[in-house]
Amino acid sequence: MEKGLLEKKGEVKEGGSGVIRWSVFGEEVKKVAYLAGPMVAVTLSQYFLQIISMMMVGRLGKLALSSTAIAISLCNVSGLSVIFGMSCALETRCGQAYGAQQYRKFCVQIYTAIVSLALVCLPLSFLWMNMGNLLVLLGQDRLVSVEAGKFALCMIPALFAYATLQSLVRFFLMQSLMSPLVISSFITLCFHVAFSWFMVFKSGLGNLGAAFSIGTSYWLNVTLLGLYMKFSSQCEKTRAPISMELFHGIGEFIRYAIPSAGMICARVSNELGAGSPQSAKVSAYASMILGATQAVVVGQILGYVFSNEQDVVDYVSEMAPLLSLSVILDCLHGTLSGIARGCGWQHLGAYVNLGSYYVFGIPIAAILGFWVQFRGKGLWIGILIGAFCQTAMLLLITMCTNWKKQAIEARENIFQRSFSVEDGLA
Repeated sequence: MEKGLLEKKGEVKEGGSGVIRWSVFGEEVKKVAYLAGPMVAVTLSQYFLQIISMMMVGRLGKLALSSTAIAISLCNVSGLSVIFGMSCALETRCGQAYGAQQYRKFCVQIYTAIVSLALVCLPLSFLWMNMGNLLVLLGQDRLVSVEAGKFALCMIPALFAYATLQSLVRFFLMQSLMSPLVISSFITLCFHVAFSWFMVFKSGLGNLGAAFSIGTSYWLNVTLLGLYMKFSSQCEKTRAPISMELFHGIGEFIRYAIPSAGMICARVSNELGAGSPQSAKVSAYASMILGATQAVVVGQILGYVFSNEQDVVDYVSEMAPLLSLSVILDCLHGTLSGIARGCGWQHLGAYVNLGSYYVFGIPIAAILGFWVQFRGKGLWIGILIGAFCQTAMLLLITMCTNWKKQAIEARENIFQRSFSVEDGLA
């Protein structure tokens, strides 16, 4: 049975030469693009919730805008980004479980992630409750700090909603069910425009209304996805009842989630879980090609957009090439990080990221920016060097990967028993 499951996609040569046919590669590019396009829309819609609220708060005055801006920035760094990074652990375990057709285990892991991330939100909430005092201790303006602290306190419901939302997003993403994600995000965005306007301008809450509107919109998105998960026939095979079993995997999830948070998916985990090493390899390379192509296009567009600002045109014209390069490296890094999470390399990826920036990027940025007096350009060059080291090391790891071995390990993790290369991948 294992052999039958592992011998998939006969059009891909699984032999020693590892030759990849162009037709297979082209099909994989289409599959990855099918996932990437809608996910871009979904991710942007989630970011737009904060942007729209910020645009409305900007009409309330400088104090409201400055306090809201610093609060949202700190909430993103100290909370939302942490939750997003930890939720990426699902791209390893859930992706491999779904690829191996272990659908009950797949759903239980989603429940485990929701509970685990909710527990993580508790200490993060305590941090947000004291954000105003923390900003004062750091030397920020007291009035701005107090207002920012109030905003962060009102954002706590959004933190718990975001934790649940990210788990549900991966429930649909790992199954390539993109339409529910796009539709729910679109409905939420439309609702948020009207509700945020009411909360900011008509409720009397001012900028605090923006915080409540963000949380309400996140919970609306959670509700829509939860209802679809519960009642849709598309989720029938992956739907499982909630049971005490979900608590058994909390420790395992945390072990993957902590290094995942330091890495901030490709289809790679699905193919490894299905025992298709060559397909996983094709998917990895297709993702990198798509990421590089997108980066070149976006980098050029952003360069022209920034250079059209007349009051800063001279400085931006100098920074535009660095901006374009950073977009390229960031896209490649995002793709390679997704591949790493799909293979379960969270610890290795975290070491690469920390070493690249703290050993190379940040020291070089400080030297060029403050000692050599390159200022902003020097800081950016240093960060680019760190990003280049990060991308190069992850690329080298990916190119040197033994995909058959990864497939065997993924199957062993799913079924809790080992089998030989000859019996499983011959």
